Amino acid sequence: MPRTLCSALVLSFATLFTALPALALKVGDPAPDFTLQATDGKTYSLSDFRGKQAVVLAWFPKAYTKGCTIECKSLAENGHLIRAYDVAYFMASVDPLEDNKGFAAETKADFPLLSDPEKTAADAYDVLHLLGFAKRHTFYIGKDGTILKIDEDVNPATSAEDMASTLGELGVAKR
Repeated sequence: MPRTLCSALVLSFATLFTALPALALKVGDPAPDFTLQATDGKTYSLSDFRGKQAVVLAWFPKAYTKGCTIECKSLAENGHLIRAYDVAYFMASVDPLEDNKGFAAETKADFPLLSDPEKTAADAYDVLHLLGFAKRHTFYIGKDGTILKIDEDVNPATSAEDMASTLGELGVAKR
């Protein structure tokens, strides 16, 4: 291969891979809209909340797994801390709706779990793992639809308490 062609290929790959992180969502970006079915029988779209209330979208890897069960139970048992704020909150995964319905019942989730089996929302939020499940990341989205915070270091056991604390730090209004 001629040296100039090789150099051009190396430069092209270097440009591509250095550009990729710029595509990742960051604080201040508009949150991607989604329309997903939920375990409560409703379909939710982020755009339905714009101008009305903040949204917390907590992505989780897989229903019925240890960490996800702990996180879901944290939100179910301590959801009153989150509901003190003017916010809609959801857990979301790429699991089929039927899996999430059973998981919600088992964990006594009193909030909607969203299903994204087509993985379009997970892809838009850049949480899709190479192995096909969602990474455990939580997005805090303001009333205006912009991302206020992205938590990539979620502690499943204290998820509800941490969400409530973050909502307070972000200045989300109380009910």
